[in-house]
Amino acid sequence: MAFQRASATMIAVWIVVLMVLSKGLSSSGVVSDNSTIPAFVNIGVLYSFNTSVGRMVKTAVQAAVDDVNFDQSILASTKLKASLQEDTKYRGFLSIAEALQLMATQTVAIIGPQTSTTAHVISHIANELQVPLLSFTATDPTLSSLQFPFFIRTAFSDIYEMTAIADFVNYFGWREVIAVYGDDDHGRNGIGALGDKLAERRCKISFKAPMTPETTREEITDVLVQVALAESRVIVLHTSTAWGPKVLSVAKSLGMMENGYVWITTTFLSTWLDIGSPLSSDATDDMQGVITLRMYIPDSERKRWFFSRWKNLTTGKTANGSQGLSTYGIFAYDTVYALAHALDAFFKQGNQITFSRDPKLSQLRGDNMHLDAVKIFNEGKLLRKYIYEVNMTGVSGLFKYTSDGNLVNPAYEIINVIGTGTRRVGYWSNYTGLSIVPPEALYSKPPNRSSASQKLLPVLWPGETTHRPRGWVFPNNGRMLKIGVPKRVSYREFVSQVQGTDMFKGFCIDVFLSAVNLLPYAVPYKFVSYGDGDSNPSNTELVRLITAGVFDAAVGDITITTERTKMVDFTQPYIESGLVVVASVKKTDSNAWAFLTPFTPMMWTVTAVFFLLVGAVVWILEHRLNDDFRGPPKQQMVTILWFSFSTMFFAHRENTVSTLGRFVLLIWLFVVLIINSSYTASLTSILTVQQLSSPVKGIESLISSKEPIGYLQGSFTRTYLIEEIGIDESRLVPLKTPEETTEALKKGPQKGGVAAYVDERAYIELFLSSRCDYSIVGQEFTRNGWGFAFPRDSPLAVDLSTAILELAENGDLQRIHDKWLLSSACLSQGAKLEVDRLNLRSFWGLYLVCGLACVLALLIYFIQTMRQYSKHGPEELESSGHGSGSSRLRTFLTFVDEKEEIVKSRSKRKKMEGISYRSTSEVGSSITFNKAYSQASLNRIDSVNEI
Repeated sequence: MAFQRASATMIAVWIVVLMVLSKGLSSSGVVSDNSTIPAFVNIGVLYSFNTSVGRMVKTAVQAAVDDVNFDQSILASTKLKASLQEDTKYRGFLSIAEALQLMATQTVAIIGPQTSTTAHVISHIANELQVPLLSFTATDPTLSSLQFPFFIRTAFSDIYEMTAIADFVNYFGWREVIAVYGDDDHGRNGIGALGDKLAERRCKISFKAPMTPETTREEITDVLVQVALAESRVIVLHTSTAWGPKVLSVAKSLGMMENGYVWITTTFLSTWLDIGSPLSSDATDDMQGVITLRMYIPDSERKRWFFSRWKNLTTGKTANGSQGLSTYGIFAYDTVYALAHALDAFFKQGNQITFSRDPKLSQLRGDNMHLDAVKIFNEGKLLRKYIYEVNMTGVSGLFKYTSDGNLVNPAYEIINVIGTGTRRVGYWSNYTGLSIVPPEALYSKPPNRSSASQKLLPVLWPGETTHRPRGWVFPNNGRMLKIGVPKRVSYREFVSQVQGTDMFKGFCIDVFLSAVNLLPYAVPYKFVSYGDGDSNPSNTELVRLITAGVFDAAVGDITITTERTKMVDFTQPYIESGLVVVASVKKTDSNAWAFLTPFTPMMWTVTAVFFLLVGAVVWILEHRLNDDFRGPPKQQMVTILWFSFSTMFFAHRENTVSTLGRFVLLIWLFVVLIINSSYTASLTSILTVQQLSSPVKGIESLISSKEPIGYLQGSFTRTYLIEEIGIDESRLVPLKTPEETTEALKKGPQKGGVAAYVDERAYIELFLSSRCDYSIVGQEFTRNGWGFAFPRDSPLAVDLSTAILELAENGDLQRIHDKWLLSSACLSQGAKLEVDRLNLRSFWGLYLVCGLACVLALLIYFIQTMRQYSKHGPEELESSGHGSGSSRLRTFLTFVDEKEEIVKSRSKRKKMEGISYRSTSEVGSSITFNKAYSQASLNRIDSVNEI
């Protein structure tokens, strides 16, 4: 259909081409055969000048042309000549004809057209004739520079506007919106982009309401009535200024501007407000609280100058005194300047403007068609290149293109219509998302799109409220929610149908009713039973019926599983219920080795090793100082063992005298205190509390055995045991009621019963409350919960989750639990069978500290010993030189074995003997010296006498 429509359009285009050519239009543009730089350059302007936007664009373009021609720094002696072509109410067919009239005048570029629909068609002609098409109002995101290389957008693409709307919707937590739009290229493609951006944020368009571009008030009313019947109350309006305000007026008359509605419009509304400013209260009364977007233009001196000049240019042209100015007028002015800069660069490179016949047109037959009237702009590709290279600061700010052909720094103002004016509540930019500060203030910082950084000022919504609208209601079509409720035959305390009525009662029903009562709105619903009443129905099948549309929700004992979450959305769990194993138990007496049970074998081993280790460390530290730790080897070994194990009872009789020994002993006694206390508590529990035993120890023992296992019929337990645990299906026995379960457990596997029963804890607690011969064995091996099921993306699931949390916080949830599921003393008696033995994991920190203390004490001790050895070591080692290694080791061990007091005494004695020896040697040396001196004196006297 789309292809046929496009083909028909192109046929119409070429028919018009032939019509234009048949008139024999002659060229009136520029021919640059004789000079490099022409005196003037012809540019075309294609807009509907009888519309408010067209009139504003005409004024802005003429002002820009005058300024460019006056400015000698641009284009020098070349002048721009703007050929204004009326786009007759921007109707597609006539717009094409009018565009062809411009192209036949050998224009180098065309500013326009006004609509995206016309731009789609004319872009094909522009591609063929290589004439750049510059438009700031054709913002359809599908107008791609890849498909239409000569279409150049001089404003922001709608893709950015739709991203801003999607961020706005996501900021307020809405998940569904309704799209009301014009059924043309601009509307359809814009809403398509919005759907993509919403999907990236896990939101969606729940209902699309297209309108014909020239819709009547009656047609608008019919569409909005359908919108009012929908669930979502967040409405995105994407139309034109021609009939967009009319939609808001109809919505006001239908009561759709009241509390609870959210209206978000695209830039058409801000354009309408800016052009018509100032507006009367009657004009804005239909749009109070509406949110609209406006392309953001940074504040600057040049912007303020242009607004002042605009007032002078348009004074007296309207009934209001002056014509309003929107962002389209500013982009129109900058578009002319951007084209002038591109032409200036084009001419400065020595390029010329030339046209030539299209060889494809020349191949068409017919001598009376004058095909030479339309020619190709030979330098069109080069001019397009210079346009994309423009880098200037215009009234709109930095005018520069990215590599994908879009303007840099796209940003929007988020406007709230209040009274007769507007109030800015924030900004959106492609760089940082939503903010309350101008985007240019954030460009110098790293981009931050985190949820915490997204901020907006308070919004006044329709109905004059600042409270965030919920964004959805139940459809106003008179239909009540059809809620499926499983018709149980067992454990009816959770949910059951009152006999002979359509009413239900039970724990799950009371939780649902209490949660619904907390909602700030009414929920019309009715319960519908599901099941035959003979056996428990499958909750998985009940969930599948929600996806099939049979039920709108499901309430009951529905476990939240991975498989089910792929089909529906669940509320917050209102009860925790994992799978457990129940088995028959019997009372047993404690055996003779019960005192070994508190510790695991590894714990016993490590504890014994540390007793010996600490004893040995203390002996080493005390051996050289303390007589209690000295004596024959046999006595010392007995001392180590006695001291080690006597610390268990704090009955050690040996006193520690060294600082390091006391340090190690202090830490060890603390460890012993903790171990003794834990052992005593665990042993007491074993001998007094745990008097029940069962051959089944938990799910692990069931997996390793081949005995039959019972499960509750209709529950997900069967699927879990087969697919997740790997238990053979032939071992599973479905049981319908607690009575059947009791009988099967009583018989046991030898008499056709089951060895154990696997079910959810919520059921088991109710089962054990009156059956003391059974108990939970092992640990809970899954973590699940029960919730209420709703279709995917249902907002009611979110609101009910909040209500369930509120029930839990205020205590109502516990009171409902106690009302229906009170447990007896029998439950606590057999609630836990397996003894939690004390293992090494609980004490490794204490042992680590004790071990480090021992190592540290030994290190310090050996350093001190080595220093004493080097100072007080035996002289025999020094006199014998280095000696062998074994002799040095024996000497060192002998030194270590000696008592420190003896070593120091011997060293002191040797020191005194050395001093005495040195004194005697000095006296002998003095006498010898005196004798020699006297003899020398006598010899000298004899020599003198001889002379």
